[in-house]
Amino acid sequence: MLLCIDCGNTNTVFSVWDGTEFRATWRIATDARRTADEYFVWLSTLMGLKGLTATIDEAIISSTAPRVVFNLRVLCNRYFDCRPLVVGKPDCELPVAPRVDVGTTVGPDRLVNTVAGFDRHGGDLIVVDFGTATTFDVVDTDGAYIGGVIAPGVALSLEALHMAAAALPHVDVTKPQGVIGTNTVACIQSGVYWGYIGLVEGIVRQIRMERDRPMKVIATGGLASLFDLGFDLFDKVEDDLTMHGLRLIFDYNKGLGA
Repeated sequence: MLLCIDCGNTNTVFSVWDGTEFRATWRIATDARRTADEYFVWLSTLMGLKGLTATIDEAIISSTAPRVVFNLRVLCNRYFDCRPLVVGKPDCELPVAPRVDVGTTVGPDRLVNTVAGFDRHGGDLIVVDFGTATTFDVVDTDGAYIGGVIAPGVALSLEALHMAAAALPHVDVTKPQGVIGTNTVACIQSGVYWGYIGLVEGIVRQIRMERDRPMKVIATGGLASLFDLGFDLFDKVEDDLTMHGLRLIFDYNKGLGA
């Protein structure tokens, strides 16, 4: 079985692929101090609860937190006796190379989402990922990543507002009943929610104008479904996009097709 690991700045997601489907997915807070042994105790316990007794013998990692990759590699080497593929490293090839400025390093998560988005929806695509940062990835007609946009993430914006303004409380993001808030919490929620609706609409509109062609918009990430409520922002919301991309990249590198 294949272990797919997506390590973000906030959370790390583990999924087990049995060759036909993802059998289980688990999420843990990203922590550079967490050891390979700790990962294994946690992961093996959860696998046992799901009845996954078959051996993991392959692994692939995508990480936006470089300090965490070492212990994830050790986890795969020590406990699963395999050398993981790491997206972004020279030995992990992509179906189509990104076309960006020379010397630019593209986040592995953005490359993975590009591969997955193109596989499911074809080219001329915008992938909006609501993570620690809110990213917009532009996929060309042949599946190449050709650039995008990075904006502060929703949770990051809320945290910054709370820290910079002592009188403002920390609130959860939710869809408010109206635009005009009648208390402080409602005002903050309205500003963040409607602000990000406007941000997505505006950036997508500008990308479409610059590309001068129709562009499909796919959303992923934890808050994607929240910003899809009652709006026509996205053609589709896909929670499993990154894991699908990791599996495709693994198959491509093993000669199994993309």
